[in-house]
Amino acid sequence: MIKLNDILVSITLEDTKIDFKGEPNAVLASINEFFLKQIPNINLAKKISVNYSLEQLTSIFSKYVKLTPEGPRIWIENKKLSDREKICLQLIAFHIAYLAQNSNNSKISMNIISNLTGLNSKSVSSRLSELQKLGYVEKQNIDNKILFQITTQGIYWLEQIVIKKV
Repeated sequence: MIKLNDILVSITLEDTKIDFKGEPNAVLASINEFFLKQIPNINLAKKISVNYSLEQLTSIFSKYVKLTPEGPRIWIENKKLSDREKICLQLIAFHIAYLAQNSNNSKISMNIISNLTGLNSKSVSSRLSELQKLGYVEKQNIDNKILFQITTQGIYWLEQIVIKKV
């Protein structure tokens, strides 16, 4: 029960909601203590968390990927890219399209990768296997279809390659 001079302060920080009630000075002290404990933890978590947003991906890869009426495509002019890089770039194009709500899915089949990159299907299969072992690509069996998706680690890897080539 709140007394006449008491205050009630509710703080919502991400998924946590805390209520502070009592005398103003006591509430202020509790709020300060809460922030002193929580803010460093949040800052630490943000330093080690990696999750590429649509804005970050388009900023990094907009010179290499375009969303066309025909679908997400690699858009490269006079750039020498390895088969691995082309495959990951095509997977990133589909991931960007998904995040932009231009596609229902960020996962694609080996045949689609082969068709869109112009690479031989055996070569695509081998490179996908290598990329999986490196943790850059994830393979999933959905409704008896084998589909591939870029991982966060794969995005980071390709970002480093793109930075060096630009």
